[in-house]
Amino acid sequence: MEIITCHATYCQYIVKFRGHAVEKSLSSNQAKLCTFKERSLMSFVNKSELKLLRYSYLDQLAIRRLGRTHTFRTLRALKGFEHGDPSVLSESLNSFVLDAEQDVSGSDMSVPKVLIPSLPDQKKGESVASISSCYWEWKPKMNVYYETAGSENVDSPPVLFLPGFGVGSFHYEKQLKDLGRDFRAWAVDFLGQGLSLPCEDPTRQTRDADQVKSDVDNFLWGFGDETEPWAKELVYSADLWRDQVRYFIEEVIGEPVYLVGNSLGGYIAVYFAACHPELVKGVTLLNATPFWGFLPNPIKSPRFSRVFPWAGTFPIPATVRSLTEIVWQKISDPESIAEVLEQVYADHSTKADKVFSSILEITKHPAAAASFASIMFAPRAQLTFKDSLSRCQMNNIPICLMYGKEDPWVKPIWGLQVKRQLPEAPYYEISPAGHCPHDEVPEVVNFLLRGWIRNIDSQGSVALPLLDNAENFQYDFAKDMEFIREDSRKLARVQFYGSGSSFWNRIISLVKSHFKISWK
Repeated sequence: MEIITCHATYCQYIVKFRGHAVEKSLSSNQAKLCTFKERSLMSFVNKSELKLLRYSYLDQLAIRRLGRTHTFRTLRALKGFEHGDPSVLSESLNSFVLDAEQDVSGSDMSVPKVLIPSLPDQKKGESVASISSCYWEWKPKMNVYYETAGSENVDSPPVLFLPGFGVGSFHYEKQLKDLGRDFRAWAVDFLGQGLSLPCEDPTRQTRDADQVKSDVDNFLWGFGDETEPWAKELVYSADLWRDQVRYFIEEVIGEPVYLVGNSLGGYIAVYFAACHPELVKGVTLLNATPFWGFLPNPIKSPRFSRVFPWAGTFPIPATVRSLTEIVWQKISDPESIAEVLEQVYADHSTKADKVFSSILEITKHPAAAASFASIMFAPRAQLTFKDSLSRCQMNNIPICLMYGKEDPWVKPIWGLQVKRQLPEAPYYEISPAGHCPHDEVPEVVNFLLRGWIRNIDSQGSVALPLLDNAENFQYDFAKDMEFIREDSRKLARVQFYGSGSSFWNRIISLVKSHFKISWK
């Protein structure tokens, strides 16, 4: 008669008795007697609700496959807790975790809880990588801000982080301080965003200064009458950022890199890798946006693009200026910024104060509003996201997918579509995590990223994160990642999607999971 415990949504345990199992839970009043061929059984018990077991009703739980034999806690110990002996929970547990919502039918493995390293805590004397702030002049008046760590790791792989829309290199502080201990790491701000905004007005005024001042209470850069020579043809577009990444790698880093991109940064990472595969060792996508831009690309669709009178160049037309001022006033409001962060962060316990203050500081730059307008009206990239993925596949560029499951914008269906197109790409779905998993659960993302880079760098001699061997790559399975944050235990579930199960089975599983969550 044996029992194991783990974290799960419903409190449940299974008792083995002479080859049979009686399964019990909190949600029904019937017992079910099941016969299993395996010698050991697994059960799912929520420790926080363990004391409710004596009031439990009986429930049905489908257990499809049970794994290797491990030492489990006896029912006698559990009864000891029921009778007021809390010491039974103080012993170390060799337990496994399995989410009843996940489809693990393709795997012969049981699903363990994995203890992973926490972020280094400098306050406790733990070693962290120091971050250096730098500027790189790409072109006249176009200074690119970036942060770097781990420069002393001369023989380690170089990693370049690309930020999402509206943020900058500050969003990767948790990666630079941690991964900078093992790798050489850079995080760059795209031109027109973060601290890579222009240091001068890209336009000049030809009207009387007093008249201009009467038009707007706070004068903003980019709304003048004529474009400065250095800003001719300047458009804050995907093509500009692709070129920026190219020259940054060539002139600052000096060798091919691993690219890591969140949201917009993920789009640019794939687009760049498709255009310059010789400069890329691998790409990791963190909830990458699958599309960017609204207007047609002038190179790809020259006739269609001429239909639109303005495509993000300077100066900003008067009609667009009025609209920009209205929209900018709304989105740059502190309350609006706070609402967006609350929406995209699934775990509201994540401290986003520094991210909030950094975004708010950017919005105060005199060039921020016009740069935003240029970005919104810039033409699309020459390649679609799907086309870029196809080129990466043809050029054998390794791609890894890490997606926050609770993202309200780039929902899981988008990540699964990428997995469908690239079946050999490892896909890690993290929960709870929203649009920015690297900031919400950096412990998990850093652990997976560190392992994936080592797998690629070792040409496969080091196994992929969470995989015991290469054969397990074809299966879908889930594991719980446990780590310590601020002296308390945190748990995140990672679902790995292998290459064996079909796309539609995953979609069906995703829909079922959604409805189960909705009913809770």
